[in-house]
Amino acid sequence: MRGMFKQVRIAARSFAILLLAASVVHAQGIQLTPTQQQMLNSLPPAQRQQALSALRDLQAQQSGPTTQSINEIDDAAFASVLEQPSADMLIDEILRADSRSRLVIRFTPSETLDAADIRDLDADPALQRLVGSHLFVLDDAGVLSLQGLETIPLLGLNEADIQSRLQAEPYLTTFDIDVRILGQEPIGVEALEPFGYDVFEPRGTSFDPPSSGPVPPDYVLGPGDSVRVQLFGNVNGIYEYEVSRDGILNLPELGPVTVAGIPFSEFRADLNKRVQEMLIGTQVSVTMGQLRTIRVLVLGDANQPGSYVVNGLATMAGALYRSGGISRVGSLRNIQLKRNGRVVARLDLYDLLIHGDTSGDQRLQPGDVIFVPPVGDTIAVGGAVKRPAIYETRGKTSVADVVRLAGGLSNEAFGEGSRLERIDENGDRAVLAVNLDDAAAAATLVRTGDTLLVPEVLPDFNNAVVLAGHVYRPGNYSWWSGMRLTDLIGSSDELKAGVDMNYVLVRRERERGAPIEVVSANLGAALAEKSSDENIRLEARDQVFVFSLELGRQRVVIPIVDELKLQATHDAPAMHVQIDGNVRVPGVYPLETGMHVSDLIRAGGSLSEEAYTLEAELVSYSVIGGESRVVDVVDIDLAAVLRGDVDADLALSPHDYVKISGVPEWGTIWTVTLEGEIRFPGNYRIKRGETLAEVLQRAGGLTDAAFAEGAIFLRETLREREQEQIELLARRLESDLTALSLQRADTGGSETLTTGNMLLNQLRTSEAVGRLVIGNEHLEDNADRQRYIAGIELRDGDRLLVPTTSQVVTVIGETQQNTSHLFLPDVSRDDYINLSGGLTRRADKKRIYIVRANGAVVANNRSRWLGRGGNVEIRPGDTIVVPLDSDKMRPLTFWTNVTQILYQSAIAVAAIKTFNN
Repeated sequence: MRGMFKQVRIAARSFAILLLAASVVHAQGIQLTPTQQQMLNSLPPAQRQQALSALRDLQAQQSGPTTQSINEIDDAAFASVLEQPSADMLIDEILRADSRSRLVIRFTPSETLDAADIRDLDADPALQRLVGSHLFVLDDAGVLSLQGLETIPLLGLNEADIQSRLQAEPYLTTFDIDVRILGQEPIGVEALEPFGYDVFEPRGTSFDPPSSGPVPPDYVLGPGDSVRVQLFGNVNGIYEYEVSRDGILNLPELGPVTVAGIPFSEFRADLNKRVQEMLIGTQVSVTMGQLRTIRVLVLGDANQPGSYVVNGLATMAGALYRSGGISRVGSLRNIQLKRNGRVVARLDLYDLLIHGDTSGDQRLQPGDVIFVPPVGDTIAVGGAVKRPAIYETRGKTSVADVVRLAGGLSNEAFGEGSRLERIDENGDRAVLAVNLDDAAAAATLVRTGDTLLVPEVLPDFNNAVVLAGHVYRPGNYSWWSGMRLTDLIGSSDELKAGVDMNYVLVRRERERGAPIEVVSANLGAALAEKSSDENIRLEARDQVFVFSLELGRQRVVIPIVDELKLQATHDAPAMHVQIDGNVRVPGVYPLETGMHVSDLIRAGGSLSEEAYTLEAELVSYSVIGGESRVVDVVDIDLAAVLRGDVDADLALSPHDYVKISGVPEWGTIWTVTLEGEIRFPGNYRIKRGETLAEVLQRAGGLTDAAFAEGAIFLRETLREREQEQIELLARRLESDLTALSLQRADTGGSETLTTGNMLLNQLRTSEAVGRLVIGNEHLEDNADRQRYIAGIELRDGDRLLVPTTSQVVTVIGETQQNTSHLFLPDVSRDDYINLSGGLTRRADKKRIYIVRANGAVVANNRSRWLGRGGNVEIRPGDTIVVPLDSDKMRPLTFWTNVTQILYQSAIAVAAIKTFNN
C-alpha cells in the first residue's frame, strides 16, 4: 500500500503526456517566439500540459471570434503563465492518508444537540473517550481504529474527505469533527529503505560500455560486428570488414571465415594461423572496430520492463539500468539471465554493491532475457549499524550475517542490548534479546519480516565528571578516586572574566536513577588553599557548574530545584531554600547538608552594595503533628554572621526564606533641573527637605537678564493630578453632550452641541504640564520673600525654567484675532482687547481674566466691558483671556471649568515650548 500513490502519480504523469501529444496537435495554431518555446519545452510534461491549456484560454480571450496567434504576448506575461502550479504539483501538495499515517482528530460535541442526544452521549463511555483532541495512527491498510467502536478505512482520503467520512458514521453524528494529517515523513524503523534499489535509478549517466575501444578476449563475435585487420610484411594494408548476417567474415586472399558465436581471442588465433600458412612473410594485427547492437528483453519486476537495444559489450547491470532499475518488489539477489529458454546465469547485485564483485555480471547476447523475480525474504536492520536498511536474504541467514550486510556495527553500538522483533508462529509480535557480542547468540537465524535493532551505548559517562558554565574548556573529564575540585579546575586561568569564584554548584547522582544531591564550594578558597574543606572531593558522574555574575544562575539552578521538588515526599521535604532582597542573585537554591545563612548568602552572589548589613530576617516553616503548618520569623544578626560568628550563623531547614533588607533611603536619589537665565544651569542632586532658594544659591542665582516674574516651576506629581482632572472633566462633559444630543434639537441646541463637541475634542487633546504657581514676589531679593521661597521644598524631577525678560502681552479667547502685542505702560486691558479686534458675540464680558507670567490668575467678575474692569494693571508677560459665554448656551455644568483649563493649559504649554525653542 505504501507505494500505491506513487504508482498512481506515475500513471497520472503518463496520461498527462498522452494529453500533451493531443494538445500539441490542437495547439498548432499557437505561435510562440523561440525563447517562449524553449521555456515551454523545459517544463515537466504535466506542467507543460497545463501551460498549453492556459495559453489556449489566453488566445481565446485575446482573439475573440477570429483566429489569431498570441505571439505578441511578452516574455514576462508568458513566464507568469508558466509559473502557475501544475495539477501534478497540486496533487503532491495535498496530504492524503496512507498506511501508518498519523492523524490528529478533535471531537467536539455539536452545539445543536438536544437533551436526548446529550444524555445518549453521556451514557456511552466509548463516545465520552473521544471528546477532545487525539492522535491516531492508521494501520498498514490505512484503517482507523477507534477504541470500542467500528473501524473506518481512510486510505487515500484527504483531510476534508476524512472529516466527511467520519461524520457519515451514525455513532459520530453527535460530534463536530476536525482532522489534521501530520507530515508523512516516516521516522525510526519506518524510515528504513530497501537497500540498493536507488543505485539503478537513472540519473543522467549510463552503465553502458563504450561502443568502440578494446574488447575483452572472451567477446563473442556476431553479425554486425566490425573487424579491423592490418597486414604488414610481404603484403601491407589496413582493412575493415563486417560480419555478415550469416556470421561469415569474407577476407580477401583468405576466403570466408565463419566467426559467429566464437570468442574474439579464438578468432584472432585462427586468423594468425591462416595468415602464416597462406601469406608467407606476412604478419597480421586484428582489432575490433564498431561493435554491433543487440536487442534484449528485461522482464519481471523492473520499473520499465520491455525490449531494449544495447551494444555488444552490454551486461546485465547495464540493461537493468536502461530499464529504469528494479522496482521495490523485485529481487536484487536472484536476477536470472535466460538464453533460449534456459537460465544460463544468476546475478546477485549484493556482490556488486557490497563487495564490488562484477564476476556475476554476464555479458549479453542477442535475444537474451533478463528476468527479475519478486523479492525474497527481507529483514530490516536499524540503529547503530553503518548502513541501516531493509536487506534481502538468501537461504539460512544468521543475525551475524545480517549485521555484515549492514556494514557492521557503528562505533557507538551496544551489541549486548540488541533485540530482534518478529511475528511468531501464533501471529503475535515478539521480541528476542540478541547479544551480538556472543557468538552463539549472533548465530540465531532470522526470518523474513524480522527487524534487528541495535541500540547505541548510553550517552552518560560512568567514570567521568562534567564541567560546565563560565569556563574556557567545558566538557567531560576523566574521574579517578580521590579527585578534588582543583584537579578539575587547576587555576583561575581556566575561568572566563566575570566568574563568581565564591559559588560552584555540583549536581551529584551516585547511581543512575537515584535521588540527586547538591553540594557547593568556594572555588576561590579552594584554589588559594588546596588542603581546605572547600576543595571538595568529586564523585563519578558529578556535574560541576561555574557561574557568571553577569549572566545569573537561575537557568541552571531552577531545573535542579525542580528535580529536588519531584523527589519530595511527606517524610522527605523538598530540599530548597530561598534568599531575597539585596543580594546580587536572589532566588531559590538547593539546600545542602549542613547549610547555614552564610552559605545561602554566598549562593546568592553575596550581598549587594545597598544591603543593610546589621540584621536580616529568616522565615521558617514547620509542620506540627502532621496537622498544620506554622510560620516562625527569626531575626538574624547579620553583622555577626559577616564577622564569622558561628553561633549567629543559623542552620537552614527546607523551605527557609532569608530576606536581606536595603539601607534606608539608599535609592532616594533626587535630581532637579534648573534651566534658562541661571548662572550655572543644569541638573542638581538634592537632599530630602532642600528648598528652591538653597538650590538657586548653589547655582549662583539668576542672571541680570532673568525674567523672574515669568519663571515656570514644573512638578511631575502635579502633572499627573492635572491629567486625572482633565480626563474626569472629559468624561463628564461627554456624558452631558450625550444627554443633550438625545433631546429635541432647536437652533440653540444644535449650536450648543457643536460647541460642546469642539471643547470635548480640545480637552481630550490638551496636555497637562504640572505647573506650580510661585508668585513673582517670591523670587525678588528681599528678606520676606526669601523666607517664603525657603518654604518651597523640592521633589525629585522638579524643573525651574527662568526665561529672559518679556516685552509682550497676549490676548486669547473670544476676540476677533488672538495675537500678542508689545507691552506699553499706559495701555489698559480693554485697549489690548480692542487692538485684537474686539470681542466676538460669544464672549463672556463679565468673566475676562488675566493670567500673569508666573501663572497666577487675576479676575474681577464685577467689572463690565469698557467699565472699571478695564483699569486692571497689565504687566509684561501677561495673557488676557476672554472666555466663552456659557450662559448663552444650553446649561452644561462644567463648561466654565473646561474652558478655564483649556486656556491655562494652552498658556503653560506655549510658555514651555517657547522656552525650549
